[in-house]
Amino acid sequence: MHIAIHLDSNSKTSLQMQIYEQLVDHIRAGRLKSGGILPSSRDLSKQLGVSRNTVTEAYEKLIADGYIHTAPQRGTFVRGSVPEDAMSTGARKIIEKSDMMSSINLPLPYGARGLPGLYAPPDVQIRTDFRFGRSDPHSFPDKTWRRLLLECLGGASERISQYNDPAGILELRDLIANYLGPSRGMSVTADNVVIVGGFQQGINLAAHLMVGVNTPVVMEAPCYRGAAFLFETYGGRVIPVPVDDNGIDVERLPDHRVKLVYVTPSHQFPTGGTMSLERRLALLRWAAKTGAYILEVDYDSDFRYEGTLLPSLQSLDRNGCVIYLNSFSRSIGPGLRLGYMIVPRDLLNVTRTLKALIDNGSPWLEQATLAQFMKNGSLTSHLKRLRNTYRDRRDEVRSSIERHFGEARLTGDAAGTHMLWSLPDPLPPAAELQAIARGVGVGVHGLRSAAVLHEGMLPDHERKVLLGYVHLTPTQIDDGFTRIAGALSGTR
Repeated sequence: MHIAIHLDSNSKTSLQMQIYEQLVDHIRAGRLKSGGILPSSRDLSKQLGVSRNTVTEAYEKLIADGYIHTAPQRGTFVRGSVPEDAMSTGARKIIEKSDMMSSINLPLPYGARGLPGLYAPPDVQIRTDFRFGRSDPHSFPDKTWRRLLLECLGGASERISQYNDPAGILELRDLIANYLGPSRGMSVTADNVVIVGGFQQGINLAAHLMVGVNTPVVMEAPCYRGAAFLFETYGGRVIPVPVDDNGIDVERLPDHRVKLVYVTPSHQFPTGGTMSLERRLALLRWAAKTGAYILEVDYDSDFRYEGTLLPSLQSLDRNGCVIYLNSFSRSIGPGLRLGYMIVPRDLLNVTRTLKALIDNGSPWLEQATLAQFMKNGSLTSHLKRLRNTYRDRRDEVRSSIERHFGEARLTGDAAGTHMLWSLPDPLPPAAELQAIARGVGVGVHGLRSAAVLHEGMLPDHERKVLLGYVHLTPTQIDDGFTRIAGALSGTR
């Protein structure tokens, strides 16, 4: 289990005290629940990149101060009650509260100009496809999922014979709220959670709430085109703002009023960059000042291979301006079509009403099965296995590129399920490489053919390839690059 802890090596506060204070903050704020298990000192030290002794000393102080306790052979747990005089660390900077417009534009019909670009029909010529958006079919826990689904069916007659809460079944929403406390640093309850049919429906709900004809919508550039095209169907006017290694360039945000800002701060799509803490705070200040809402799309934050996750924008928000969106598409599979939104209190009623009007709620059986999958610890175990599997495949991509093409110029490979490959000079541009690779049964995709928009704002974009790799075995990965290298040798 990952816990949202950010360590500052330049701080005068020791690392063990930073760990102690942030864990106290999690416990006092209710993000770490009474009786909840903590990661072992070995696992947490590995996550944070510090010595095990540093974590052990922090744990010992937490035990001495009455926050946690250990149970032999079982683990370390949060106590049922905490000291009355515990301090509040104020670890996160508080953003000054300002007046915000909460009016919501109603949408009007508008034409679409394209598909999201994630689905592609089967191509019989492609044997190995580095396409983004797929999960590993061999890692899906089919036996466990089948057993839980049958168990849910055993008592399904009453639930299937009636309408359920459009926001989602309570048990699943409660489990998600508890999961987001330690993993993403959020203090939310089941009331804030709305279950949606994957990312696209979540974006659709946000667009329906916020976007009307000529409504300005800021988006990262480059960005996921499925979101931009959807905003345009409501009449929205997309304003692209460039990104760099630290995320969206806050200094280039418009100075006029904006209704919605779409960002992917944990692992920017498609560059893979992570928005810095300074940028996150600056973006929140800008949103509070201009009255904008932020749609935080956290699409693959479950997979971090190096370093630790920064606090989510939602966890830093003090003005109720962040709508958080996540999905089980990367952790379980996109075919499940289940995700969730964390909605600010001012938007809860209208969001739940809109969800009811659209579909009267997501299918009950899939929600019930997922709830049991989370409740019995299967999701945590599944994610732990996937991180190890995906890390090995990430490493194979890097080493295979180095074997065949020299230096691997990759970005976004510290996390997530895709990376961006900047082609070295001897290789042809992405569009030409894509055609050559297809000739030998390999699918590689330049930004123009992937689900990307505004790719022209990325320097040297015509020489960048988006690599999805988690659905491929190491053997398939090496075979794919071997075929490309052979084809290029023949071409030369």
